[in-house]
Amino acid sequence: MEEGSIVSRHLWAPWRAEYFRMPKRDGCIFCEAMAGADDLVLIRERTCFALLNAFPYTGGHLMTAPYRHTARLDDLAEGELADLIFLARRCARAIARAFKPDGMNLGLNLGAAAGAGVTDHLHLHVVPRWTGDTNFMTVLSGHRVVSEGLRETREKFMAALAELEPRAHA
Repeated sequence: MEEGSIVSRHLWAPWRAEYFRMPKRDGCIFCEAMAGADDLVLIRERTCFALLNAFPYTGGHLMTAPYRHTARLDDLAEGELADLIFLARRCARAIARAFKPDGMNLGLNLGAAAGAGVTDHLHLHVVPRWTGDTNFMTVLSGHRVVSEGLRETREKFMAALAELEPRAHA
């Protein structure tokens, strides 16, 4: 392949197509998680909460979401919006301590056209990234290798959060 060709400048993520093709469940995964004793929930705050992504791009991928069930940023009060961002910042600090990534992506996908897998409850992704983190398994077979289970990821995150902020958490 010629250096600089259009193909060599793209990073393909075929596993995302598999996620989008899955049958959609009834109900809202965020509302269900915050209402129950979901092991994926990491932190419960005044207006928002944080939870691990059950379909992570990388180990440590989590999301922050408001308790309010809405798809629109305009529906959130200023305090809710600020809480969402402050919680994402807290989570990013803990991820940096626990996983030592080379960088991080934080992002909102608002609507199906923007890539949202859950379109009716907005959420902010916090994704640790490492240089060259798409590996040969993805390239050769279209599969991902996430090197750690969600339970271990949760334990590592919570330990880092306790070191950063020694107070009670979810």
